[in-house]
Order: sequence, then structure tokens, then C-alpha cells
Amino acid sequence: MTEAPALRPAAGRGPGLERCHGSRLSVEDGALVLRARGRTRRVPVGDGGVARAVFVDAAMDTAMDAGRDEPGRPGAWGEVRLQDRDGAQVARIPLGEWLPEAPALPERAVQGEQLLERTGVAGLLKAAGVPLHIARDRTGPRAGSGKGGVSLGPGPAFPLWYWCVRGVAGTLWFSAFTVVVFSDTVPAWLVLLLALTALCGPVARLTLRAWTRLRAGRRRVTVLERVAPSPAAGTGVTARFLRDTELRVQDRDLVLRDLGGQEYWFARSGPHAVKRLVKVLDGAGLPVGAELRGPGEQVRAVFPWDLWFGGADGAGGWSRLCGASGLAVSERRLSGRRTWPKGPVLGTGLLPRTGRDARRMARFPGTAAGVSSTAVMAFGNLFSVVQGVRVADTAPGPAAVAVAAGALGLVLQAVPYAVHELRGRLVLDRPAAERTTNEEARR
Repeated sequence: MTEAPALRPAAGRGPGLERCHGSRLSVEDGALVLRARGRTRRVPVGDGGVARAVFVDAAMDTAMDAGRDEPGRPGAWGEVRLQDRDGAQVARIPLGEWLPEAPALPERAVQGEQLLERTGVAGLLKAAGVPLHIARDRTGPRAGSGKGGVSLGPGPAFPLWYWCVRGVAGTLWFSAFTVVVFSDTVPAWLVLLLALTALCGPVARLTLRAWTRLRAGRRRVTVLERVAPSPAAGTGVTARFLRDTELRVQDRDLVLRDLGGQEYWFARSGPHAVKRLVKVLDGAGLPVGAELRGPGEQVRAVFPWDLWFGGADGAGGWSRLCGASGLAVSERRLSGRRTWPKGPVLGTGLLPRTGRDARRMARFPGTAAGVSSTAVMAFGNLFSVVQGVRVADTAPGPAAVAVAAGALGLVLQAVPYAVHELRGRLVLDRPAAERTTNEEARR
């Protein structure tokens, strides 16, 4: 009997790994069940619940009206709208959030029925007994209004407590900043509030780092086999690549971890599971890579042979991967001047071109604001120092605290960045010695 699917989230790193380990969407006892970050949500199927599903393919809609959809817009991969018998929307499934390799692919690189198969949504709805329709236009009568219902996504990458701290502190800081800027005289308590709320940003970020590390140490997964890259000489691999990149065969998943710590989880069971490993040979019969294939022979990931299996331990790594994964193994030969791989696919960018790119990939993940968030935090702490000096004559005590808090905030931002950059430049992002083994690099 075919096992019912449980969807895996899009790849994540840092605090986002929490989703990879714990967020799942499955079918249980006549309901769609979402488990994400310690919470469980059930959406009943049948009478009083989901009666049909409509796949609204964003790519089809964009082809008809390109001006309506901008790259990077949430939901750009399309969504499945779950409706009751009257056509009212009960819930929605954002497909891009349940495609493991989505962060490594251009948006809409996978479309239509292939996207439904890769994510496992097609098998999920079939197991739930929910008929699935395809809407060519998101505004059409079959698609419905698209409003209402709960989102059955894997949840945010950052924990709720972090957003609450940053939100409350940011609101208080901006209010105090506005008063300070537009007032001729500034009370000492307001300068103190300004400095302490500005300090909350870098403190919360360091706390998140510690929380992420602590949570990672508590996770328990059953690992059947670990396959580290065994690169051929002259591939230009670095110590960071050898230390961090790996394939893990777990009891329920096949996991690819890249140099930035991002993990891509593929199910080993269910209709959307990975099915086959294919060794790809060139015209002369020499291996150029391997392909991990899923439903309908779709290529889910590729492994360039020189990077993964071209070294002294390469043959052993390939044998261990084939044996532990339990996947069917076959070979295929490229004909003529065909290039490999064909089209965008996970696995081609695992080795960054420069050390700078590697350090950017491996940096602790930030929010959607990116560099802007760091710049605002740095400005806030610097502004605290300035205001502390401003009121030093009238309120020396609060002024000293404000200056100290501002300086501490700047240090808490500068030191982790400096350590990351120096360690990368001096150790991790330098070419690995050809005699260095994978075990030595990992130590």
C-alpha cells in the first residue's frame, strides 16, 4: 500500500532549519493536518470542510497579464485554493513554500502538473479524496475570489518571540527618535529609552544565534549514512566546502546540505518521494555527474562527479549512497554535444566562485530587510552615543548609560561580522590542500 504523503518545506538555514525538521502537511483521519513550530492546525475534508481544490498556476496567469506579477512576489509559484461545496475558500496551500529546492531555482522554473507532483500536493489531495482542478486565470469563476481561509504554509523562518522583541523595540525607538529630532530640549529619560531600545536589536540577534544553536543540538534524527564530497584534484574546493557540504540519508528523508548550511529535505516515501539515482556518462563513457530523480523522472538535484565522487574516496561514497538510500540506480549516456545538466536545477551552484560569495552564503540569515535592517540598527546605536553626549552636562548618569549602550550595540554588531570575515579569509575560504581528507576538513 502506498504511504500517504507528508509535504516537506522549502529549504532553510539557521532558524529556518526548524521548519525543515518539524513542519509537515499531511492527511490524518479525514482532515488536512498542518504541524508547524509546535502548533497543529486541522482542516476537515468533506461535509463542512474542503470539498474541492483549485490549482491557480501563477505562470499561466502571468503569461496573459505580465504586468500583474512581479518577480519575488509572495505566492509567485502559484497556490492551491481549497474550497467548500459552495465555492467559499476554506484554506490555501502556497506551493513555493512546500517545494524543497525552491530557494535554489528561478521562480516558476517548475510549473503546472510537475509542480503539483514535486511538492506532493497532488498525492496529498488524492489521499484526502479531494478532486483537483486547474484554473487558467486566477480571477476566473472556478478560481474563486482568492480571499479568506487559512494559509497552510510551513510558517516563518524566524520564531515569533524574535519578531515581537524587534517589533516592540522598533516601535518604541522610532517614537522616541521622532520626539528627539523635533524637540529643542530632550529629557534624559527619553535618551535612555532611545538607547536601550536601540540595543535590543543586536541583543535579540545574538540571542537568536544562541537559540538556533541550542535548538540544533537538541534535534534528534536517525541518520543512516553521511556522504561527504570527495572532490578530484584541481576542482578548487575550499576548506569550508569540505567541512559543511554533505548528503545525509535519514530514515524518512534524503537531505542535501550546502556550504551555507541550507538543507534541502526530500521525502523517501510517498508518491512524491525521490525514486532513482542516475549516473550520467559522457560520450566516452566517463562519469560527469549523478541525478536524483523524483516522480515522472523529474530531476530534483544533480551532483557533479568531480566535486562529489572524483576523489580517492569517491567510489566508496557513491556505493554508500546507493546502498543506504535504497533507490533504484541506473546509467545514461549523453549523446553528441549535449550539455549537462539541462536547465536550472539544484546542485549546480554548491561551490561559490569566490570567497566573498561563500562568506555571503554562510553568513547568519537576516530578515527580508537584509542589509537595511543592519544599517538601521547601527544608526540607532550611533545615534544613542550622540544623544548621550548631548545631555552629558545636564544628566551625567543617563548620558553615561546611553553612551555605553550605544557603544555596546555597535560592538555586538561589529565583532560577529569581523570574526566571520577574518575566519573565512584566513582559513575556511582558502583552497583546500589536495592531501586534506574530508574527515580532517570537518574537524
